[in-house]
Amino acid sequence: MKISIGHLYPKLLNLYGDMGNIITITKRCEWRGITVEYDPIGTGDTIKEHDLYFIGGGQDKQQQEVADELYKNKDFLLAERDCNAVFLGICGGYQLFGHYYQPFYGEKLRGISLIDAYTVAGKKRFIGNVTVETEFLTPSTLVGFENHSGLTYLHGETKPLGKIMVGNGNNGEDKTEGARYKNVFGTYLHGSLLPKNPAFADYLIELALEKRYGHKIKLQNLNDDLEINTHNSLVGKAY
Repeated sequence: MKISIGHLYPKLLNLYGDMGNIITITKRCEWRGITVEYDPIGTGDTIKEHDLYFIGGGQDKQQQEVADELYKNKDFLLAERDCNAVFLGICGGYQLFGHYYQPFYGEKLRGISLIDAYTVAGKKRFIGNVTVETEFLTPSTLVGFENHSGLTYLHGETKPLGKIMVGNGNNGEDKTEGARYKNVFGTYLHGSLLPKNPAFADYLIELALEKRYGHKIKLQNLNDDLEINTHNSLVGKAY
């Protein structure tokens, strides 16, 4: 078996160890004998079909450049979403999955509307560890680190990844974190996210395999003692 990963603009959006998410998916596949084809996509590159797309976070300046590139490929990426491709966006990348991001200064950045959401810059910066309670993972918690001033609001069929137990999440108001629509996932959790959330990493891998092969494939278990101990040490930890 194999999956293909398209990494969107890694030279521009890769804050707080976001590359660790790619490494985690790759290693957890390799340990099970699943081949991973990795395609780093740069500005001006033609985006090919992949099972899973990843985009990381960055500063407003880098987001501006990426927003223009993404928008050129909006129709293709929307078609990929509707063919059940998996998307994971972190922080700045997450914001561009929505309709737009309005910085505190400067012009509105157009998003690609993979999810029904929008983001505006707030005056307060949210920094610290986050614990989220989900309804689709076992164990049910996600842990990570947030560092953002963007306020993201979800609408329609786009639902949050989960409810905030510790931290601020999407906007510091409604106790939600992240977003999900079809196989599109967005979150403010850096740090990186997937090494200390192996259940979520495997969930994404299973969705990517299902997209490629057309049916559900159950992954074999791995020895996750180290990952689970790390995860558990951060549950409920604010700083």
